[in-house]
Amino acid sequence: MAGTIHIGTSGWSYKHWRGRFYPEKTAPRDYLAFYAQHFHTTEINTSFYRLPKRETIKHWISVVEKTFLFCPKISRYITHIKKLNDPKDILPKFFDLFEPVKKHLGPILVQLPPSLSFDKERATEFYQALKKYKGYHFALEARHESWFVKESITLLKKQGIAFVIAESGNRRPYIEEITDQNIYLRLHGPSGYASSYSDKILRTFARKVTNWKKDGHTVWIFFNNDGKAHAVFNAQRLMEMTGSAS
Repeated sequence: MAGTIHIGTSGWSYKHWRGRFYPEKTAPRDYLAFYAQHFHTTEINTSFYRLPKRETIKHWISVVEKTFLFCPKISRYITHIKKLNDPKDILPKFFDLFEPVKKHLGPILVQLPPSLSFDKERATEFYQALKKYKGYHFALEARHESWFVKESITLLKKQGIAFVIAESGNRRPYIEEITDQNIYLRLHGPSGYASSYSDKILRTFARKVTNWKKDGHTVWIFFNNDGKAHAVFNAQRLMEMTGSAS
């Protein structure tokens, strides 16, 4: 049974997209409604820095189609301040906020800091705490190479958590590991957040994504190279290449 492909950008609230993607006179409050005319999914970046208000989330839901899916980035307090420690104490606040809109969510993104190394005991405790939240899916973006070892990958497979395939040129190591039915890619720009992917590179990803879909996976791809709106145009191009354009 074939899977599905979801392509979007890492957030939508970028003023420097106005005049490039958003019409010049578009107010920031109206960005998402315009974005949703072109894409059916996005990451929520703001939840990483500061949890949004419930009223804000309700507004987001109200301006998109019912099939539109949000992938919130888990709070940096959990990943960067607490470094995954004490998960039973720090997770409820995040999930209490998003529980009412759970049906509108794709995987929750857990982005780790580059300084955080893999510790099996700490990772296992954190993963077990996530299991309490039924009906959610999770994707882990690790930036320290110790998370790329077999023991870590095996643990992700056991827990049913997607390993984020993150591409950022030569800035960080790149590996491909499939650890769940969900496959989650983040494309950070070939030479920085203000750089664009060539058609050659996008075609390579298009072939992989299409094959993963044929194998029954649900594939999520988010472009984070927001500079000069490259993320938007790269995402639209990949949608064309994979036949998933709206």
